[in-house]
Parts: sequence; C-alpha cells; structure tokens
Amino acid sequence: MKVVRTIEELRSQLQGQLRTSFVPTMGNLHSGHLSLMRIARQYGDPVVASIFVNRLQFGPNEDFDKYPRTLDDDLDKLQREGVYVCFAPDEKVMYPEPQEYRVAPPHNLADILEGEFRPGFFQGVTTVVLKLFSCVQPRAAVFGKKDYQLMIIRRMARQFSLPCEIVAAETVRDADGLALSSRNRYLTPEERIEAPRLARVLNDVKAQALDSRDDPVALPRIEAAAMQHLAWAGWKPDYIAIRKRSDLTPPTPEENAAGEPLVVLAAARLGATRLIDNLEI
Repeated sequence: MKVVRTIEELRSQLQGQLRTSFVPTMGNLHSGHLSLMRIARQYGDPVVASIFVNRLQFGPNEDFDKYPRTLDDDLDKLQREGVYVCFAPDEKVMYPEPQEYRVAPPHNLADILEGEFRPGFFQGVTTVVLKLFSCVQPRAAVFGKKDYQLMIIRRMARQFSLPCEIVAAETVRDADGLALSSRNRYLTPEERIEAPRLARVLNDVKAQALDSRDDPVALPRIEAAAMQHLAWAGWKPDYIAIRKRSDLTPPTPEENAAGEPLVVLAAARLGATRLIDNLEI
C-alpha cells in the first residue's frame, strides 16, 4: 500500500486509473470502516482510502482537538485489507489557504436532524467531500448508512454532474446492537453497557410504527414516548424522528397508510458522548 501526503503525489499515483473506488474516513478505523473497503472493491479497482479529520465539519464546542487520531494503527488495518493508496494529508495540504469557497447544501436537507443540532456540519462535510472527489476522481465512493443524511452527498454528486456513484453500505454493529463508531471509545465501561439501549429503542419504534400504519396520529406519539424513555434512562436525546427515506420529511398520514418507506433516526448524548443511529422501517 502506498501512503501519500500531498495531492500531487496522489494524482501521480492514480494516473491512468479509471475505475478507482474511494472510501473517505476520518481515521480511528474500526470494523465498520474496514467493511466499506471490502464493499468498495466490488465497485472498482484500485481501492483508495483517505484519512483526514476535517475541521470544517466540527462546531466551536465539539471534539475536533480530542477526536481520536490513530494513524499508524489505521495504516496497518488498511494494508491488511489490500487498499492500494491511503491519502493522509494534513490541514496545510487540504486547506493551504482559508477555504472561502464552500458547498452550501439546501436548507431543507442541511438544517434538519443533524443539521439542526450541528449548524454548518453539512456545509463542512460537502465541501471536504467535493474537494476529496476532485483529488481522487473516483468512479464510486462508499459511505456508511449510519450517517443517513448522506443523501446530501448523493444529490451534490448528481447536481454537479460528478462521474461518481455514491454507494450506501449497511451499518455494522457490535453483537449487542451498538452501531460501530469512532466516538464509542469515549464511553466509560458503565456507559458502554448502557449504550445498546439506543438500538433497542429504534427497534421498538420500528415495530410500533409498522403496527400503526392506519393511525393518523401515531407517529408523533411514538417519537415522543421514545424520547421520554431515553431521558428516563439518563440520556439527553436530541431527536428521535420517523421520516420518509426519500427526502427525510415527515410522512403525511396518507403516505404512512399507503406504506411509504420510512426510517427512524436518532441522536442522543450518553454522558459526554453523542451517539447517532438509524433503522429503516
């Protein structure tokens, strides 16, 4: 595996490669990330990964400075997965001057759910992803479904006519149901035991939503009860929301009754750690 630090090195290494498959990451790789590498191989060759902790998507009071950085260990894992190139730039490479030009996703997608609680998050994400796509020029890029609002990336690629297929991979979970995340390492041992409650709540919401397709007022009640349950258990929930998969807007009673494909999304803080998860209904 080649480890490159500059855009020039990356482009030189990939010169002539027309079927590159790409997995962008912020490092601290776990089994979920590694599964993306294997999926990427199904969509193109060679497989390129990036490791870059993107300051633009962190708010002023978020965990940019303490976000886990484990580059040596990450490179060992990517080597074992047969990744061809790892692009591991520093901030001066990605942002040699202040990033004044930024991608501005539409408010109806970027300012809901995660965007409501993390202002500017999706502008930071779309800006760095577009920049990474420009550097790698992949024919396919693989993202995990745990970040369900990746539809913002898909729409960006379509509207900018990027020649890149956006692939959404299923969330990888521990045996007890907890969605794998780099931030899980922030959990104390006691919190780690409690953390799978979030996935159990989502499964309960899914079951109740399926049983209430014909009840026009059921979904808000189900959401509120799930929020109360987490709060009762000591969590600080930001949202539990049942939305349409197509555009993440709330379904109308008529759409729900007609069997509209739905997803339940959640974000909640357990101690000092903010966890997100979702489950398609």
